[in-house]
Amino acid sequence: MNGLARALLEYHERSKHRVNGYAPGPMGLDWATQPDPFRVFDGAPRIGLPLAADSLATRYDELRRGVLPPAQRFDISTLAILFELSLGLSAWKSYGAQRWALRCNPSSGNLHPTEGYLLCPALSGVPGGVHHYLSRDHVLEHRATVDDPQWDEAFRDSGVLVGITSIHWREAWKYGMRAWRYCQHDCGHVIAALSYAAAALGWQTRLVEAAGDDVVTNLLGLNRDEDFFAGEAEVADALLWIGAPELLPDLERMRTALNQAKWHGSANPLSPGHVTWPDIDSIQRATYKSCTPEPTSLHLEPRPLPAMPALDLGFAGIARQRRSAVNFDATTRITDSAFFSMLACLLARSDTPPWNALTSLAEVHPVLLVHRVDGLEPGLYVLVRDPGALPALRQSMRPEWLWQKTGPDHLPLYLLLPYDLRGAAKLICCHQDIAADSCFALGMLARFEIALKQPWRYRHLFWECGMLGQALYLEAEAAGLSATGIGCFFDDEMHGLLGVQNHTWQSLYHFTIGGAVADPRLSAFPPYEVQP
Repeated sequence: MNGLARALLEYHERSKHRVNGYAPGPMGLDWATQPDPFRVFDGAPRIGLPLAADSLATRYDELRRGVLPPAQRFDISTLAILFELSLGLSAWKSYGAQRWALRCNPSSGNLHPTEGYLLCPALSGVPGGVHHYLSRDHVLEHRATVDDPQWDEAFRDSGVLVGITSIHWREAWKYGMRAWRYCQHDCGHVIAALSYAAAALGWQTRLVEAAGDDVVTNLLGLNRDEDFFAGEAEVADALLWIGAPELLPDLERMRTALNQAKWHGSANPLSPGHVTWPDIDSIQRATYKSCTPEPTSLHLEPRPLPAMPALDLGFAGIARQRRSAVNFDATTRITDSAFFSMLACLLARSDTPPWNALTSLAEVHPVLLVHRVDGLEPGLYVLVRDPGALPALRQSMRPEWLWQKTGPDHLPLYLLLPYDLRGAAKLICCHQDIAADSCFALGMLARFEIALKQPWRYRHLFWECGMLGQALYLEAEAAGLSATGIGCFFDDEMHGLLGVQNHTWQSLYHFTIGGAVADPRLSAFPPYEVQP
């Protein structure tokens, strides 16, 4: 094991919550230093975006079945819809004197460490260059003006790029060492949210996996230390190509053109004080990604389409109504057909969001603790998203598991243990009732060994978990239910339940779906002022 892999493994083990002790974190919340959830580049020219999402006719069920509308042109109106339904605000809520924003993309603790950037050629209503999306005001901040014709030529008239970054301090303020994990989850949520929103406009999405961290850093201007405050740096996460999937942009020409760019604005201070978490810096260095060869296109076997959900909702509506439930009622049940339809949407299909964004096989497999699904025995199940992983999963778990094929023939769902696991679910999820009061809970078991061979893939495993979470959020809403991502769980308690004894597989994220209990003390308000 090389030095990077050892550093990765050390962080992974030290950042685990355990029954006898939680991962290192702040001893209490210093409200005076809570980071501002909105990054603003003061002095950068602003481009106001129209609130155009209500003009979108695309239905959610069409997207989950891979039926995309004709591709719309790239202009200020369509890009406004893309950002409004992925990174935009979905509502404001208040309790007493407190007021906070909700967004279409979920985040641990509603802290939102993720920022989004648009890189585009000159378009109708949007000048070419690098733009930061400010969700609070639904505007683009024009960070870099590029006059070199190579810039526009690099896009080949076939799409735009969206950059995703993280500000670790926003999460570390509350969660300490484990915050880096949550930033990666949030990146996965955003990748999926962008993929769904792009598909609603008829566009395909691809993760530009070949790009190294230095390339993305330079393209987004994150290397301009003079524009950022100490302790509040942004780091490059991912670069997404939105447009014609067979014709990716020329990143090298873009970098050359940026040499003569004029940059605008400087980042606002987010917090008057900061706490340094060296372990976060260490894992960020260990998972640094250099440029790699462009992966070959992934051709997946055709899969049967999922059944129609209970609610036939427009995509704009479901994207904005997504919420993280705080409590479940412990009585709501769902049918087995609805459950199977949800799981079918977690299987990768190359033409269907959010999985059209990826170029690799599924490496994360949900292990389900089923509580209240009519027609299905309570117990422990696993959805094997890549059939090729079945032998390795069976070898890594308890030899006494049943591995009984369950559900429709096309669904790779296996019953391991028929048993009431509500108590186990609650224990594993840091003693939280929400894991037991749901219809079902799940842990996301990732092929961890690939990260020990290529440490940058540790990040990608978390992203895949976040993408699964975003798909489950939307599926829950379409079923008339609610969902919640759970970052607080006892990693090794889950491994002990399954019989996992080494680092071939590790659980990286937990999730639960059920009937939400509304909090009548909260008041809700529209996300943006209505435009005339």
